[in-house]
Amino acid sequence: MLALENLMAARYQMALSLGFHIILSCFGVAFPAMIYVVHRRGIRDNDQAALDLAHKWAKAAAVLFAVGAVSGTILSFEMGLLWPELMSTFGDVLGLPFALEGIAFFVEAIFMGIYLYGWNRLPPKIHLRTLIPMIISGVFGTFCVLAVNAWMNAPAGFELGPPLPDGSLNVTDVDPLGAIFNGAVWQQFTHMFVAAYMVAGFVTAAVYAVGMMRGRRDRHHRLGFTVPFTFAAVGAVIQPFIGHIGGMRLASDQPSKLAAMELAADPETRAPLWLGGVLVDGDVRFGIPIPWLGSLISRANIDRAVPGLSEFPVEDRPPANVVHLAFQIMIGAGVVMALIALWFGWRWRRSRRDPGADVFAGRWFLRAALAAGILSVVALESGWTTTEVGRQPWIVFGVMRVEDAVTQSGNIWISLVVIVVVYTAMAVGAVSVLRGMARRWRDTGDVDLPTPYEIPERVHHEPR
Repeated sequence: MLALENLMAARYQMALSLGFHIILSCFGVAFPAMIYVVHRRGIRDNDQAALDLAHKWAKAAAVLFAVGAVSGTILSFEMGLLWPELMSTFGDVLGLPFALEGIAFFVEAIFMGIYLYGWNRLPPKIHLRTLIPMIISGVFGTFCVLAVNAWMNAPAGFELGPPLPDGSLNVTDVDPLGAIFNGAVWQQFTHMFVAAYMVAGFVTAAVYAVGMMRGRRDRHHRLGFTVPFTFAAVGAVIQPFIGHIGGMRLASDQPSKLAAMELAADPETRAPLWLGGVLVDGDVRFGIPIPWLGSLISRANIDRAVPGLSEFPVEDRPPANVVHLAFQIMIGAGVVMALIALWFGWRWRRSRRDPGADVFAGRWFLRAALAAGILSVVALESGWTTTEVGRQPWIVFGVMRVEDAVTQSGNIWISLVVIVVVYTAMAVGAVSVLRGMARRWRDTGDVDLPTPYEIPERVHHEPR
């Protein structure tokens, strides 16, 4: 009974932690590559504006990395504190990817410190190359984390023996590499990897878009907008294809999730695609059906049936309305971002052909770029909602239920309140620091600002 009382509090706390940390992790993955591009350009072209931009971005990345380290540490403790049965049962299966992710985190932290300290101290090319281990470790660490989540959606790398005397699962024949390279890992990793560049790119570009709308059209703002927006625009165009490929496997691997995403009460060939809508007593209401498109998109054939929720016991069905609406928000945001990316490509190509054309002329495109920054975060959060809520009621799909993994300890609601306060304080603090840094850079024009701990120069007085 206590486990059931804790279930919602544990779910809310985990959702808050994941939703907060995932945004920061995007910058940890993508920001080093963007810094590398502008830093390399600064060295190659002797471009001081590009070097200053790389220096500023590195300091901003350090702030985000520090906050992400705290939220990631909290998240790692929550895995054991909130879901002890998951970790005790499958610890041998999940131990390797978690250990490798920890190593990747420390490598990234070490080289970030070297990079920050290396300004005006290391030879330019060596200093630039210190970003490469940061880029690799960020990608590798993300792969390890995504391997765990993909394993929860497509469990592999173990066998189940006869239940233990206390009735718990008996995990045998553990294959850690088989668990890491499960059937869903490459699609989930690719999808998240591209999403990370979209979030980091569009959000960073949105900051400079605001500056340009306020009249700051100098080269620093143009370069600060163009580089991250280009990364994000490429990702926005290819992401729908990656997502579609991943969605095709759901009919066989997670049919209940697909049924919820498509809002299908019963299995149906030539199923419509519902725009909006909610499922009430087995009927879709307030939605707009597009005939046959549901089967065509999810099954690549209008004569293949889309699974229906009625095929599964009531206790095994995910909350269809939440999954469906989150999925549609993700798709809608993704389509809008792809259109904005294509608009940017058209404007850039036109400016190359016509020297008089300005990519940033007018305010509508800059407003669209600002909207893309917001939509990228919305798409990220709604996509993870689709992934995690769509797997319910399973914490390990088809093997262990969430209610069987939750802690038996009390006071989870108290820890939830504490986590809300902590994350709010961290978010406010990070935003305040970043805004303060930007304000000082804008006012002084100097990247290397004095710290609060700098020893002031001695004042020499003439003897009387």
